[in-house]
Amino acid sequence: MIDSHTHLDYLDDPASARGELGLSAMICVGASPQHARNAVALAEQFSDVYATVGLHPTDTAEDSPEARAQLEALAGHPRVVGIGESGLDDYWDPTKRAAQQQAFEWQLDLARRNGKTLVIHTRDQAGQDSAHRGVMDILNAWPDVPVILHCFSGHQGLLRFGLHRGEHTFFGFAGNTTYKTALDIQAAARDLPLSRLLLETDAPFLAPVPKRGKPNRPGYVRHTLNFIAALRDMDPADLERATDENTRRAYHLPTPQ
Repeated sequence: MIDSHTHLDYLDDPASARGELGLSAMICVGASPQHARNAVALAEQFSDVYATVGLHPTDTAEDSPEARAQLEALAGHPRVVGIGESGLDDYWDPTKRAAQQQAFEWQLDLARRNGKTLVIHTRDQAGQDSAHRGVMDILNAWPDVPVILHCFSGHQGLLRFGLHRGEHTFFGFAGNTTYKTALDIQAAARDLPLSRLLLETDAPFLAPVPKRGKPNRPGYVRHTLNFIAALRDMDPADLERATDENTRRAYHLPTPQ
């Protein structure tokens, strides 16, 4: 099974975390220049790890010509399969929108120039959707860039937008899908066309039930797999095959021999 989005370098022992619960591959997301370097180093060390490189919207204070040059150089690395995570975040500080938008659009351009998929982070304060609407507004100008709507929130407008955008728009579902109050996320995970669905941990964050409250691990993606398989009335093995194939398609990963 593939974990399509993990922060492996945040874990105390990345090497031991890799082999848990039979994962075949994982995407280590580099969401700042330093974490991008860490992700690439892990991908160079372990054949089952791939990397993305980018600048998280909450880290735009690190945006600079030097940081962009570093990420530009890393984007062409053979173990780098995506750009990001980028996007918009109005949860922590909505006054940063201009800087976030500039970084987001630069990473869309970086993804387009490198022929790679952009991983998108979208987060709002409770009851608000300014970041979601902002992501849609920006993506309207970039219809040809493949994207992953990471840790999808269940937002109905973004769901419709992503479906209309075409087969190169994917939706990532993390451990919060298993939470009792996550009804909108669960509805999306149940009803979304199977070809658009990815499974992720976002480790060490958002550990699924029954591990909620503990640091998340890449192998815990299987708990989310089993939960969504039950929602969709599917055999977990069938869902695993489908979502692994979707992840390989989204990131242009090699087909296992």
